[in-house]
Amino acid sequence: MGFPQAMLAQPIPTAVGIGLRPPHVAHVLEQRPAVPFFELHSENFFYPGASWELLDAVRRDYRVSLHGVGLSLGSAGPLDAGHLAALRALVRHAEPALVSEHVCWGAIDGRHYNDLLPLPYTEEALDAMTAHVDQLQEALGRRVLLENVSSYLQFAHSTMPEWEFLAALAARSGCGLLLDVNNVYVNSVNHGFDAHAYLAGIPAATVGELHLAGFTRKEGLRHDGTDGPLLIDSHNRRIDSAVWALYAHVLARIGARPTLVEWDQDLPDFAVLQDEARLATEHLDACAALAV
Repeated sequence: MGFPQAMLAQPIPTAVGIGLRPPHVAHVLEQRPAVPFFELHSENFFYPGASWELLDAVRRDYRVSLHGVGLSLGSAGPLDAGHLAALRALVRHAEPALVSEHVCWGAIDGRHYNDLLPLPYTEEALDAMTAHVDQLQEALGRRVLLENVSSYLQFAHSTMPEWEFLAALAARSGCGLLLDVNNVYVNSVNHGFDAHAYLAGIPAATVGELHLAGFTRKEGLRHDGTDGPLLIDSHNRRIDSAVWALYAHVLARIGARPTLVEWDQDLPDFAVLQDEARLATEHLDACAALAV
């Protein structure tokens, strides 16, 4: 089943946006920095009132994407009806150019975990995930983008690599992919696969957006008992040089895509985020120059 992206006067441009977090909102509204678009976490704006007034203030000057973190699309049980209804109301109000969520689970039997947990990459999990994505896209009346998550453990009974699971999910549900380049690199180190092989398995046409962020490196014993570095998707520092190199590889392979710089913990001055966005823009510009 396919859903066209919403027909909006101001779609997300093929440029570099910034994840807008609450400590920076006042600065953005007062200074109106030149940022092509902002990404906001959907759950922060689920209920009308002051949060919607704040959202509307941002929307008056900027294009906006909504990024969900709590729907738990990979859960074995049904989707949370209240969560889905709140997201639907928010999307109808905000009319964002993009709506995205994650290929993960984080809730079971009414208990919610404060993490984006990986799935077993099996046909059973793929069927369940596809059904939930279909339900989400039907509720919203639009195509959504789904993000690959970072992980620190793997399920022993997975029957396919992560990239095959993502490609199959996009093919079966008609969703797009939000390709988090940092997460690809983090998982490649944590689980010992070739990041370039991962990217080669992702159909270019499915990728609607790219994410970039910083990670934390820990040395020593990994969770699986092997010795080596463990990378944590911490979103609390500048983008690593290895991720920049992988981003350049992605752009060379699939072409320019809207890109977002994420920073969620230990937030720096907004100028630091703008500088990271500048570096990403240089990569996008170089990709555009090669395409001419």
